[in-house]
Amino acid sequence: MISFKSIFSRIIFLHVIALVITAIVMPVVLYYFFKWAANDLHNQAMREQAQLVAHYLGLGADGSWTLDLPPALEDIYSPAVGRYAYAVVDDTGRVLFSSSEDRSAIFAADPRSSNISYLETRRGKAAISGVSVLKEVDGHKVWVQVGEDLAHRDVIVDDIVADFFKRVGWITLPMLLSLLAIDIVIFRRALRPLLNASELAKKINPRRTDIRLPLEKMPKEILPLVQAVNQALDRLEAGFRVQREFTADAAHELRTPLTILRTRVDTLPDRGTSKALHKDIEGMARIVNQLLDIAELETFSIDPLEKADLRAICAEVAEFAAPLALAQGKDIALSGSEAAVWVNGNPEMLSRAIRNLVENAINYSPPGTTVEIVVEDSGIVRVLDEGPGIKEDERELIFQRFWRRDRRRTEGAGLGLSIVQRIADTHAATISIENRPTGGANFSLRFARIA
Repeated sequence: MISFKSIFSRIIFLHVIALVITAIVMPVVLYYFFKWAANDLHNQAMREQAQLVAHYLGLGADGSWTLDLPPALEDIYSPAVGRYAYAVVDDTGRVLFSSSEDRSAIFAADPRSSNISYLETRRGKAAISGVSVLKEVDGHKVWVQVGEDLAHRDVIVDDIVADFFKRVGWITLPMLLSLLAIDIVIFRRALRPLLNASELAKKINPRRTDIRLPLEKMPKEILPLVQAVNQALDRLEAGFRVQREFTADAAHELRTPLTILRTRVDTLPDRGTSKALHKDIEGMARIVNQLLDIAELETFSIDPLEKADLRAICAEVAEFAAPLALAQGKDIALSGSEAAVWVNGNPEMLSRAIRNLVENAINYSPPGTTVEIVVEDSGIVRVLDEGPGIKEDERELIFQRFWRRDRRRTEGAGLGLSIVQRIADTHAATISIENRPTGGANFSLRFARIA
């Protein structure tokens, strides 16, 4: 049994089967239709011929029947022609007149028969079909029988059918194929609302829970399903909204305790312990800030008229990250374009993305190395480090929230690169990763530059 996952393919397949069956059955149906039409015409012709013979039938003064057929009519019923025959039979079954050489009746006489009876019989190998018509004169009844040898009629019918298929039948296949092509177009148009809805559904993700499937022009058979999906999306959006609000509220609430904790740590007499605790508090504060960034990005959108200078942003990030790099025995460098590189975007968000890349590079670079920020005129920002690089199978994973290569490391929560990815998506930018030939990773953010 052939199985199709596509409704469209299933409909077309079943339609093709229907057309094939039609192509097979239609000639048979047409043949029997022609046979039926020929039988109907035959019966009508036999009835008219019998009535014509009866017209020339008369009753003499002595009570005897007479039949005076014109010569042309006699020729039609001539045994030499052999196609038509007639006979006149009285109510006793006696044959009064007959065109056959043996002067016999065509059909067995039945005094109880109706005014007109359509009969069939066999005479030797010949199949005879005809009619028996009652004629009554002055109370005397006779039956006029007219019959035709079906062999002659069937030849004519077969010739008509053959001629029909020769002249008309050849266009059957092209007509069916044209019908199939038209049906394909019709089915595609009928399924267009579903295809449009599926294309729209592809855009639904945790960041775009506001999208709903359109109800307009949707087939009523599918409408309940689409409405149920939209209701499920409403519930899903509400759940994500609660989650975002909780994340933002929790991050805000944690800021104050962290500030108080930082102040109290400063009062500890043991400077070593105070310094270690300060480092832990700064790590916690960084996670809180990243959670706030995530909550803000969920509802963030770019003003189409807003512009940002990548060169200026990278210079600010380099200045901001320099103390962190120097504290770990590393250097930071800015190179590339000296002129402004303008792109459409929010300067604050772009700064967060580049800062996360730079901080990530600093954290994974060994002491004595340099983290380099390169700004290209084409709108590309590269962050180069001399760390261990990124394995091929990890290049998709590192942008997932809370993913870390080594779970045993306590610093960081695996949120930085997911924030970078979200900001890049919001700005219609792409991010790629390559390993440098000399060692280390090359993170590239590509923006569409504007004039």
